[in-house]
Amino acid sequence: MSRLNFENELNDKQIQAVKTIEGPVLIIAGAGSGKTRVITFRIAYMLEQGIPQSAILALTFTNKAAREMEERVKELTRKKLQNLTVSTFHAFGVKILREDIDKLGYRNNFSIYDETDRNQLIKDCVRECGLSTENLDLYKIGQLFSNVKIGRYSWGDGANDEYERVYAEYQSCLKIYNAVDFDDLLTLPIQLFEEHPEVLERYRERYRYLMVDEFQDTSFTQYRIMRLLAERNVCVVGDDDQSIYSWRGANYENILTYEKDFPGMVEIKLEQNYRSTSTILEAANGVIANNTNRKEKNLWSGNKGGKPIEVFYPENESSEADFISAQIKTTMMKEDLKYDDFGVLIRANSMTRQLEESFLAENIPYRMSGGTSFFQRKEIKDIISYLRVIANTDDDVNLLRIINTPRRGIGKTSVEHITDVAKRKGCSVWEAMSSIRYAQDTLFEEKGRIDVDTFMTLIEYFRSEMLGKKGLSKKVRMLVDNIDYLSYLVTEYQKSEKAARWKFLNIESLIQGIETWENDPDNFDPTLFPYLNRISLITRDDGDDDAQKGKVNLMTIHASKGLEFPVVFIAGAEDGLIPHARSLEEGDGNVEEERRLFYVAITRARDKLYITSCRQRRKMQSVVECTPSPFLDEIPAHLVEYHEEDAVVETASEAADYFAKIKGKFA
Repeated sequence: MSRLNFENELNDKQIQAVKTIEGPVLIIAGAGSGKTRVITFRIAYMLEQGIPQSAILALTFTNKAAREMEERVKELTRKKLQNLTVSTFHAFGVKILREDIDKLGYRNNFSIYDETDRNQLIKDCVRECGLSTENLDLYKIGQLFSNVKIGRYSWGDGANDEYERVYAEYQSCLKIYNAVDFDDLLTLPIQLFEEHPEVLERYRERYRYLMVDEFQDTSFTQYRIMRLLAERNVCVVGDDDQSIYSWRGANYENILTYEKDFPGMVEIKLEQNYRSTSTILEAANGVIANNTNRKEKNLWSGNKGGKPIEVFYPENESSEADFISAQIKTTMMKEDLKYDDFGVLIRANSMTRQLEESFLAENIPYRMSGGTSFFQRKEIKDIISYLRVIANTDDDVNLLRIINTPRRGIGKTSVEHITDVAKRKGCSVWEAMSSIRYAQDTLFEEKGRIDVDTFMTLIEYFRSEMLGKKGLSKKVRMLVDNIDYLSYLVTEYQKSEKAARWKFLNIESLIQGIETWENDPDNFDPTLFPYLNRISLITRDDGDDDAQKGKVNLMTIHASKGLEFPVVFIAGAEDGLIPHARSLEEGDGNVEEERRLFYVAITRARDKLYITSCRQRRKMQSVVECTPSPFLDEIPAHLVEYHEEDAVVETASEAADYFAKIKGKFA
């Protein structure tokens, strides 16, 4: 009799997936269908059937997923699992190479180069090949080398062939230095298996049962590793409708290849969703059915009915952000939810500023995932550091950040000397600079003293212009022009004019945000100190929050995969954002991936889904008219309600209800 309580824990299809352990198996696990539970029960069942831990290999994509899987199996089996291998593909590659890399001419104590190491080696190899290192795009060359290594690009295919010599030098140096890069952790095990069949045979004998999680996200290289190792008992788990990582090598067509490579494969579909209402699932099914290259499936839920999907067409991104903030606060009060019950999903990282501004204005705590918070971007922090120093010249941290940004001749040696003076005198860096500015300090050359004086004069001028005075946004623009920050960005990003322009537009967006704030009729003191106090709330330490309240989850759709929230907002559902303009330029296949991305966004919602689509949106310096995303038309019309502006508390009893809840919160 099985100790595992299948009947109470799993549905019929899940039990079939758990108990089918012999031969090739394909488990199509729809969104919210209990995939992780099935995988962990399956491993536990195999152990209960007497299969040794050492014979099982489970491969997944992140260390977090591997740890979670192992912990859950431990809980189910109540056993120590020293011999069970649950690993990422890359970590498994390291394990293979530690044992047998000597057969490829390396020593077993090899180093693994991270991106910084790799970039430095590429730079050295470029120099060694007699090419100029000026304006070198190391990221782009690194991507090229990676694509060559994993077989996505071959020399002779295009304009980058000038780097073929550099690639050969790079490969040669890696071997001389007894080092491998991240791609080698996948490609060298394949080389080892193909050139040394006895090594492959040893691994095949050891790992007689294979499982691969998130199979739709495997690359061609990862599939080859799996194919070489798997003889017969291999189970892959995935959902082609959630394949959203083609840009990093994922190939959802691996599911089709798997079917061809393993005839007699058993296919099991997990279609019962435990996450969302039937309304949300019907919407998701309606959208994804428009993709042609997919496995037919129909998610269903025991959670019948559900609230309609609410679509709102705000005037612009500012109205959109205010709508989302208002709905979060209203829903929290009406349904007694916490901040972390809300997910706000965006397609592009460029959309965060208005949302962050609105959350700030409404005192809504939030965390940003899958991108950088607008106020944490380097260019924004630089300008805000100038404002903080203008407000308080004794702010050493911010002063040291900007003292030579943009470069003004106050280099590392000068800064060390200034900070030494500050330590010696027990004063702020600004006061130390004052003493250098006016005193005859023999350790500080005349040119250095002039550079310090120029910087201090700049700060003093803007102090007189900004402190206690209105028109802050215009003066910030003057400051940005005065320090010639655009030229600094162009110099810093010589290899990418687009990146420099993008960062300068972020600064423009910051200034527009200040302008909106100071023009707010409810803002009675639109000056520098109140503005800095306001944005300090954004950058406060996470630890200050009441843990019970949590934070609203602001994230890119890519970062939301695998997560779920009672209430979800999909912001910016406009043509050009969802689907993204880039995907439209790159052909139909990419439109299907964008649709899969929208499907992933919809299926993050458990109870309620809001979708917003602006009528206008600011792009660059102009305001453009927007068209709603074509994907909105693919949601069955009977599931959608169109939101009316400014819903109010209608009745006295509803108002009394609100006050009772508010009193309860403070009790």
